[in-house]
Amino acid sequence: MKVNIWSDVRCPFCYVGKKKFEKALSQFPEAAGVQVEWHSFQLDPNLETQADRDPFDFFAEKKGISRQQAEAMHNHASAVGKEAGIDFNFKDQKVANSYKAHLLIQLAKTKDLGNEVEEALFRAQFLEAKNIDEEATLVAIGKEIGLSEEEVKNALSSDELAYAVAQDMQMASKLGISSVPFFVFNDKYGVSGAQQPELFLEILQKSWQEFSEGDKGLQIINGESCDTGGNCN
Repeated sequence: MKVNIWSDVRCPFCYVGKKKFEKALSQFPEAAGVQVEWHSFQLDPNLETQADRDPFDFFAEKKGISRQQAEAMHNHASAVGKEAGIDFNFKDQKVANSYKAHLLIQLAKTKDLGNEVEEALFRAQFLEAKNIDEEATLVAIGKEIGLSEEEVKNALSSDELAYAVAQDMQMASKLGISSVPFFVFNDKYGVSGAQQPELFLEILQKSWQEFSEGDKGLQIINGESCDTGGNCN
């Protein structure tokens, strides 16, 4: 059985969703038979990296809200993160475009290291306050999960991996995905947002029972996510 996950490593709820899904998978008796594939999704492809910019000021300006409102929204995300075991470091996070990170993700997927690279990139963005648009950061992350420096540097200028990113985005568009995280269980159940582990476990069990029937037609379940307009709720 396969679970496809669209995600952006700049999205805090994608990290929360990852942790909650993993908790559910750890409780699923047939977990060994579940193949998980991560797919690229950029919430803001045109974002200009501003590594020295205050993240709350940037968010407030982008959303047209006050800094106080921006901090309150991040406080909500922090509370949700703590529930999933994540201690978000929003005040120090870098404002960085995630495109190069997605090239690294596509490379890692070819080595069966998709989950490892997603975790490392989320940690770099939200816990370690690293610039995920910086080559040195991506090389270090690549080496951490078992890739070579040469492989990572080549990936950042690879037309083939750029095409893979574009294909993921095109597939998301065809499925009507406009917010992430978005989980597709065996091409039948679409789960939007960082749902509770109990729901993920329920869908895993239901999908496992039904996957041999060949029943298609995506059914959507919604939850907390970030959309292409920069809204996280």
